[in-house]
Amino acid sequence: MRWPRRLPIDPFIAALLGTVALAAVIPLRGTGAEAGRVITGVAVALLFFLHGAKIAPRAALAGARHWRLHTVVLLTTFVAFPLLGLAAAALRPAVLTPELYQGLLFLCAVPSTVQTSIAFTAIARGNVPAAVFTASFSNIAGIALTPLLVTLLLQGSDDVRLSAGSIGSVVLQLLVPFVAGQLSRRWTARWIERHRALTGHVDRGAILLVVYSAFSAGVVAGVWDEVSPGRLAALTAVVGGLLAAVLGLTYAAGRLLAFERADRVTILFCGAKKSLATGLPMATVLVSPEALGLLVLPLMIYHQIQLIVCAAIARRWGARPAEVEPPG
Repeated sequence: MRWPRRLPIDPFIAALLGTVALAAVIPLRGTGAEAGRVITGVAVALLFFLHGAKIAPRAALAGARHWRLHTVVLLTTFVAFPLLGLAAAALRPAVLTPELYQGLLFLCAVPSTVQTSIAFTAIARGNVPAAVFTASFSNIAGIALTPLLVTLLLQGSDDVRLSAGSIGSVVLQLLVPFVAGQLSRRWTARWIERHRALTGHVDRGAILLVVYSAFSAGVVAGVWDEVSPGRLAALTAVVGGLLAAVLGLTYAAGRLLAFERADRVTILFCGAKKSLATGLPMATVLVSPEALGLLVLPLMIYHQIQLIVCAAIARRWGARPAEVEPPG
């Protein structure tokens, strides 16, 4: 039997689902859980070091002059998303449990993606230099803004642990490796460019470790007893609706503010995306291990949906003649 060339699901998403299943069957407990947290912390630091080393400051700054574009993307990522999340409070508890609603709010506080935002912008013939800058800056700004937004949006939750110590952990585990990666580019940039596959494996491996540790803690604490298939289907519908709303918002904003086509493409893909690679490591620092699994579930679902939808949009827009505008 030949394995199909094109799977109906992204291979990385399949790996994520497999990791969740493994955590359900063989969760980390006791000493294993502690060791898993230490290993995950090291992997996350390495992940952010590589992110810092991969982002070329000159390439990113080439698109810095489009300040109106960057303002729209940042406002979408860190203002419009949280407001939509707060509006979804009307769905609680009939559609979303309090824990799943907190996960939706956490999703809304996470920065944009870097690699896929740039890739989809390029496929759809958008402004790639501007995408490099705005996606990179979103992640850098998110190191400070996401913890603050999580505190504001999830205020009153006993699972959020933002304090001077947790802020120090964010700086030490995320910002310091990122800055170290930037400073190391003189020696590491060429090596990383030649070994893209290896660095991609580190990216995905770190995320899988975070997922395994988080879902193991949830299994041990018994939080998954609260998620029925009906609730999971409802969450998927809500997350899909959130993506549709933001895609419509970014598309309308680009047209109303009279941006050129290439800039509108960049606004749509960079403004509507949320980063699993950045969000999961942040969650390990900001949230108690027992609540982590349910908290990151909406982000994991959103990640898969945004890949499918944005890939389809990028291919459709990229296939059109340059003079033809995207459909309204």
